[in-house]
Amino acid sequence: MVHTPAGTVGRMVELLIVGGGKMGEALLGGLLAVQPEGIAVVELVAERRAELEGTYGVSTFEAPVRAEAAIVAVKPQYVASVCRELAEVGVSRVLSIAAGVTLATLEDALGPGIAAIRAMPNTPALVGKGASALAGGTAATPDDVEWAVGILGSVGAVVTVDEAALDAVTGLSGSGPAYIFLVAEAMVEAGVLNGLPRDLATVLAFNTIAGAGEMLLFEGADAATLRANVTSPGGTTAAGLAALEGHGVRSAFLEAVSRAAERSRDLGGR
Repeated sequence: MVHTPAGTVGRMVELLIVGGGKMGEALLGGLLAVQPEGIAVVELVAERRAELEGTYGVSTFEAPVRAEAAIVAVKPQYVASVCRELAEVGVSRVLSIAAGVTLATLEDALGPGIAAIRAMPNTPALVGKGASALAGGTAATPDDVEWAVGILGSVGAVVTVDEAALDAVTGLSGSGPAYIFLVAEAMVEAGVLNGLPRDLATVLAFNTIAGAGEMLLFEGADAATLRANVTSPGGTTAAGLAALEGHGVRSAFLEAVSRAAERSRDLGGR
């Protein structure tokens, strides 16, 4: 069954978000803050449609309807079929946030004349602190790219890159939040091991990571300089950093990003 308020049927939607999962919802929430009208969601699961309708007051559908533009926020294996459906309902531009799905795949499914933009956001978009990169396809004009920048800019920072860089972006910022969450887990455990109550260790670890992130963004210095500023010769921080370097933490991060980028290329069949 299609869920839609009266007056929506037959009227072209300005923007369809295809996929009502966490990233689709993050973009929906960010966009509604700056564009409260003209957005609808396509979602197969009835319970999820009802949840999105109740929370955001948007129209929801089981399948794509007539729309000017669309965001594709489904799993990579479903992107091509979704794009073919979108072409049939008359979209003029499509932004895909599916990992590994190339612009060539998008353009092949959409057909000629429809602008395709491929992007890689990350989960901090859920709290308006995302880091996204995007690349436009052969039919994408500067206006199309600017449109996509505006969408992703509603939930965080955005950069434009050549498509060849998007696999590295996936390995770095796309997968990066999980790396930081692992660091947070380890820091909490280390605090507990050294005698702190878990709740206290959690508060201290999480706020340390958040504060360090704010300093990276707003202090105007690079990471190496900030690290040096807090590291006194022969002090406690120097001892801790020596332990991290001794266990190969730096090389482990290099390998993690490289492995994730390689997996992104695999998902795209390259």
